[in-house]
Amino acid sequence: MTEFSRREALTAAAMVSIAAAMPAWAQEAAPGAMWDLTDLYPNDAAWDEARKKTLAEVPSLAKYQGKLGESAETLAAFLVAQSDIGRAASKVYTYASLNADADLRVSANQERQAQAIDLFTALGEATAWATPEILSLGKAKIEGFIASNETLKKRFDFALADTLRQAEHTLSPEGETLLAGVGSPLSGPSDIREQLVASDIPWPSVTLSTGKQVRLDDQAYTLNRDAPNRADRKLVFDTFWAEYGKFQNSLGAAYAAKLKADVFRKKARKYPTSLAMSLSSNNVPEGVYRTLVAETNKGLPELHRYFELRRKLLGLPDMAYYDIYPPLVKLDQKAELADMRTNTLAATKVLGPEYVELLGKATAGKWMDPFPRPGKKSGAYMNPGAAYDLHPYLLLNLGHNYEGMTTFAHEWGHAMHTLLANKNQVYEKSDYPLFLAEIASTCNEQLLAAYMVANAKTKQEKLYYLGMQLEGMRGTFYRQAMFAEFELAAHDKAEAGEGMSGEKFSAMYLDLLKRYHGSKVAISDTYASEWAYIPHFYSSFYVYQYATSISAASYFARSILKGGAKERDNYLNVLKSGGSDYPTEILKRAGLDMASPAPYQAIIQTFRETFDACEKLMA
Repeated sequence: MTEFSRREALTAAAMVSIAAAMPAWAQEAAPGAMWDLTDLYPNDAAWDEARKKTLAEVPSLAKYQGKLGESAETLAAFLVAQSDIGRAASKVYTYASLNADADLRVSANQERQAQAIDLFTALGEATAWATPEILSLGKAKIEGFIASNETLKKRFDFALADTLRQAEHTLSPEGETLLAGVGSPLSGPSDIREQLVASDIPWPSVTLSTGKQVRLDDQAYTLNRDAPNRADRKLVFDTFWAEYGKFQNSLGAAYAAKLKADVFRKKARKYPTSLAMSLSSNNVPEGVYRTLVAETNKGLPELHRYFELRRKLLGLPDMAYYDIYPPLVKLDQKAELADMRTNTLAATKVLGPEYVELLGKATAGKWMDPFPRPGKKSGAYMNPGAAYDLHPYLLLNLGHNYEGMTTFAHEWGHAMHTLLANKNQVYEKSDYPLFLAEIASTCNEQLLAAYMVANAKTKQEKLYYLGMQLEGMRGTFYRQAMFAEFELAAHDKAEAGEGMSGEKFSAMYLDLLKRYHGSKVAISDTYASEWAYIPHFYSSFYVYQYATSISAASYFARSILKGGAKERDNYLNVLKSGGSDYPTEILKRAGLDMASPAPYQAIIQTFRETFDACEKLMA
């Protein structure tokens, strides 16, 4: 049982004092909104003491080696000790990673994060013998131990059964120790890519038609890619992707090294492909991935139809790739942090009083870092590393617009999933797998969109929110499926022994861009470097789960909005299940078979119906 949980994987793989002060405008918008890391440790010295204490406890696990078969009590004692150390290590990493991400330019914080990763590496090395030894006991003996021991039955029965399932992919103690030891160096490609993007690329500045000068790093690109002036959008796209293109060789070398690391691991674990290895961790059938890609391709005509609607609503003579982000309808409505919270609470009222009360309490706490600033990690995430004992933390980079509001609802959906799972499961079964992780977040987005449409005061406002729904489905279903297809193709080529490079990645990506967007969307070759912008590619076969999740979330949102308490509780039971069973089995109990075409055909149908509603309003 040396495979880390989702919580530990997120922390150990770099999910990945704040030096840069919060901007005055952000302080005015949300006084006291910044997260409070003293909830974790009062200062760096206390953190370092906890790190050293946890590291010192790791060797104590060796006393169980060779003894796990003595009794159920001995096996239970080892698993509890291993879990407790992992739990403490997660808290140590959470503090280090949050500080590191608050300002990527502070080398001391990056060094602390590396120390925390090393702690997980040490734990992995120290317990590498455990899984082979557990497997050597045999299925009958393990099941007998579980039946006779309450701790094993309550806390570790599912994990032990999962260990037995993966027996053929478990190495000898020496092999497991070797694989555990290479975890840190094999994370190097991701670290290199992140530092290159955050610190070393000399991001260019552009002057927009408004006279505003913008330094186009990842954050600024996200905030300006939907500029109302078309020439500004083209300038932002041409400049930003050209800069990524200049570093195509270095970024390509980093990603090629990541692919080689995956090939090494799949060979060591005796899997036929990297995809099979990735899906095996949560026992997800390979048909889920391949059915998603196939059904998405069948649904591309609806996406192409959407781009034509976008062209008409924007009043454009033609459609280009840099025209995909502006809202279909202009709505001069600024969203402050308080508005985001109020609307999210109102939209999720359909989930019942328990959900809303818990969300209200959570969003009132100092659990998030909401606004962008120089040096801060781009994007958004919810960190669950210390959530079971304390609470989750959220890093956000919110704009004062509806996109910022959807990000707020999305990440708090993650947090609510974590809080509900923690409340209803023991620690060892609370950590839900990645396959389920995006359902609660995207369901929140769907409920928010439905609420905003229902409460729109004008035809134009309703069109705006319907358009944002379409854009959400485009970005979360179609776009993520395109990413998934790129990842699969890249791994297939690497496994076939083809030499990989930034130029080859760009050519592959450009082909996908053109197929997914259709012949009527002009796409410059410059934009082929967009693959290098996607950090999730360094968490292999992660992005497909956005597409599967929005499909499941759309199903649940529709049933909740059209149904009653039964439909609501059916959904909440998925969240409360945490990681107590395989994700596809949890969803099957809720009526969803993710290996069938049905969920993907349903989201495409929802996309079509939303599109039709827009056309009806335009008539």
